[in-house]
Amino acid sequence: MALNPQYDAIGRGFVQQYYTLFDDPAQRANLASMYNVETSFMTFEGVQLQGAVKIMEKLNALTFQKIGRIVTSVDSQPMFDGGVLINVLGRLQCDEDPPHPYMQTFVLKPLGDSFFVQHDIFRLGIHDIA
Repeated sequence: MALNPQYDAIGRGFVQQYYTLFDDPAQRANLASMYNVETSFMTFEGVQLQGAVKIMEKLNALTFQKIGRIVTSVDSQPMFDGGVLINVLGRLQCDEDPPHPYMQTFVLKPLGDSFFVQHDIFRLGIHDIA
C-alpha cells in the first residue's frame, strides 16, 4: 500500500469528528464504531486498554458533563500501510475544573474505504512532581 496523499485532510477531519462525538455525553457512545473489537489499543492517563468494549467502558465511565476544548494544533503524517498518524495538542476544561493542556495521539489504520483507530494515547499535561 502507498502513502495516502490526503493524510492531512484525513487527520483534521477525523479530529473534528472524534471530538464532536466525545465532547457531547449523549453522543459519546457513538465512538465505539471508530474502534476495532480486538485490535484497537488505548492508553488513557497511563491505563492501557485493548478492544472496543474495554475502551468504551472507560470512556463511558467518565463523569464530566461539560467540556471546553481548544485544539491548538493537529499534526498528521502518512504511514506506509495507508494509515495516518495524528498528534493533537490542546487545552481541555471539564465541568468547573481548571483548564489543562493535553496531548492525544491516534493511529488510523485503513479498513476498506475507511479507517479505524488502532492506537489512541491520551495524556493531560499535568506535571505533579511532589
